[in-house]
Amino acid sequence: MKNIVYLFLLITQVFFAQSSFEKGNALYQKEQYQQAAQEYENILTEDKQHSAELYFNLANCYYKLNKVAPAIYNYEKALVLKPHDPETLNNLKFAKKLTIDEIKEVPKVGFAKLIQNFTGIFDYNTWAKISVGIAFVFLLSFIGYYFSQLTLTKRIYFIGMFILLVALILSISAGMSEKSHFDNDRPAIVFAELSEVRSEPQKAGAAIFLLHEGAKVYVTETLGKWKKVELTDGTEGWLDATTIKEVK
Repeated sequence: MKNIVYLFLLITQVFFAQSSFEKGNALYQKEQYQQAAQEYENILTEDKQHSAELYFNLANCYYKLNKVAPAIYNYEKALVLKPHDPETLNNLKFAKKLTIDEIKEVPKVGFAKLIQNFTGIFDYNTWAKISVGIAFVFLLSFIGYYFSQLTLTKRIYFIGMFILLVALILSISAGMSEKSHFDNDRPAIVFAELSEVRSEPQKAGAAIFLLHEGAKVYVTETLGKWKKVELTDGTEGWLDATTIKEVK
C-alpha cells in the first residue's frame, strides 16, 4: 500500500511539473515573462527533478525582464546539466553584456591548455559512457582475437586491442579530470547590486574592489558568513556570503 502511495505521489509530481512547464511556455509566448518565470520557479520549488530546459527558459524570462543576476545564474545552471549547449552559451553571452564589470580571463597556455581543451570536449558523464563503449568494443576485439584462426586476423585484432586500450585509458583519465574539476569548481553569481570585496573576512577589512550584479566569481573558501572568491583574472578577496549565490 505504501508503494502505491509513493507511486501516486511521483506521478502527481511529474504531472504537476509538466503542466506548470507547459503553462510557463505559453505565458512566455504571450510575453508575460514575470508570470512565466513564476511558473518555472514553482517547478523548482515543488519538483526535485530539474532539467536544463527549465533553467534555460527561466533564464530567458529574467533576461527579458532585465534581471541580470537571475538570468546569468539560471543560464549557468542550465550549462551544469547540459554543458557546451550552443544556444545557452549564446544567450549567456548576451546576458553578460548587461553587466557592468569587465573582468578579463587569464587564459591557460601550453600543455595545461591542451589538456583542458581535450577533457572539456565532454562532461564527465559523457566520458563515462564513452569509456563503457570502448571497453565493450575492446571485449569484442579480444573475443575475435581469441577465436580467430588466421595469423593476419589475429594481428589486426591485436593492434585494434592496443589502440582501444590507449583510447580507454585516455577516456577514463579525461572523465576523472572533468569529475575533479566539476567537484572542486564552485562558480557563483553576484546578486547584490553592489558588493565590496574585502581583504579579510570582516567588515573592518579594507575594500579591495567593487563587484556589481551579474558578476561571476569562484568560491575557494568559506569562513562563517564570508566567502573567499577568485575572479577569472586571478584577483582574490572576501565577499559577504549573502551577496552571492553559488551555481552548484
